[in-house]
Amino acid sequence: MLSGTDLQSFLNTFDYNIIKMIWFVYGAIIFVLLIIFSGLKLLYQYERGVVFTLGKYSHIKDPGLRWITPIIQTMRKVDIRIKTADVPRQEVITKDNIPLLANTVVYFKVERPADAIIKIEDYEFAVKQYTQAALRDIVGNSELDFVLTEREKIAGSIKKIVDDETAGWGINIESIKIQEVELPQEMKRAMAKQAEAEREKRAVIIAAEGEVKASENLRKAAENLSKSPAAIHLRTLQTIRDIAADPSEKIVLFLPSDILDIVKKYSK
Repeated sequence: MLSGTDLQSFLNTFDYNIIKMIWFVYGAIIFVLLIIFSGLKLLYQYERGVVFTLGKYSHIKDPGLRWITPIIQTMRKVDIRIKTADVPRQEVITKDNIPLLANTVVYFKVERPADAIIKIEDYEFAVKQYTQAALRDIVGNSELDFVLTEREKIAGSIKKIVDDETAGWGINIESIKIQEVELPQEMKRAMAKQAEAEREKRAVIIAAEGEVKASENLRKAAENLSKSPAAIHLRTLQTIRDIAADPSEKIVLFLPSDILDIVKKYSK
């Protein structure tokens, strides 16, 4: 039989082992919970998750609360919304050797998240670089007048080039806009002078056409008046009445040169 001292020692040892076991269980539960919670990932509606298992691509996670195996699996989030990339203003030279500054904006989105992560390191930077190169190529093969008047066609050509190059990365180019084309000050002044000269030319042409039409109308009126001498006198009286309406105007009467002969004839 155990003595009182041995029994007390046994109970103390048993209690200590129970406490250690309880703490071990608690620790294990906490560890498992940490593992579980560390594997939980929240994906918004506009996000997709590219999952890698031991470094190898495995599958795509859809939006919602998702779980991956910690340590073994990792996940990269990809935003599939349309993004706007502002291409910095750059100097380009047209086909007719005129330098100009162009500012371009690219609208694109990720359609295949796996390719966007695996095949390219920074797809946004790459899209900007391709757009800059395509802008130089298209504008460099176009004359200034075409660049200024056909921005939509130039933007469409740039979009086709960039879209073809980035299609393998899972990127879709939605649109490309040329926001601003700035000319050198000397070219602006030359174009302003050209526009002013063109306006003056049109004004002279219009005035000349008006003179021609007025002369035709006067000729027709003269022909009609010459058919009736009384009409000429009526027209003269009407003109005098119009002039007399203004007190500041002076009336000058032009008499025929043979009126003196008529007066002398009747005076005799």
